[in-house]
Amino acid sequence: MDVVDFWIRSWTSDDLPGARKLLAPDVEAEWNLDAPVDDEEMLQVLHRIAAFADGVSVVARTDAVDGSALIYDLAAPFGTARLVEFLGVEDQRINEVRHVYDVTAIDRFFPGLYAN
Repeated sequence: MDVVDFWIRSWTSDDLPGARKLLAPDVEAEWNLDAPVDDEEMLQVLHRIAAFADGVSVVARTDAVDGSALIYDLAAPFGTARLVEFLGVEDQRINEVRHVYDVTAIDRFFPGLYAN
C-alpha cells in the first residue's frame, strides 16, 4: 500500500505536511491517551515523537484491502515504548487512524508527550 508506506515515511521523518496530505478531510482519529484527539492534535503528538525519539521503527505490519495494522518501537534516550496503529484507507486517503500507546512507557520515556 503506497499510502501506508508514504504515511510511515512522512511522520517518522517529521514531515507533517506530507502526512497531512494523506488524511481525508473527515478522518476519524482515536487514541488511548488521556485527552480527546482530532487529526491536528494527533499530528502534533507524532511530531513530538519524531523530534524526540532516537528512532522510530516498524516492528510488525499487517496489510488488508482497506488498511493496515502497524506496531512501532519508539526508542527514547532512556527506553523504548510501543505504539500500535490501525489505519483505514479509502480512495488513496487515510480515513481512520487508531493509536494504542503503551501509556506506562510513554509517560516514563516521553514525559509530557500529550500534555496540552
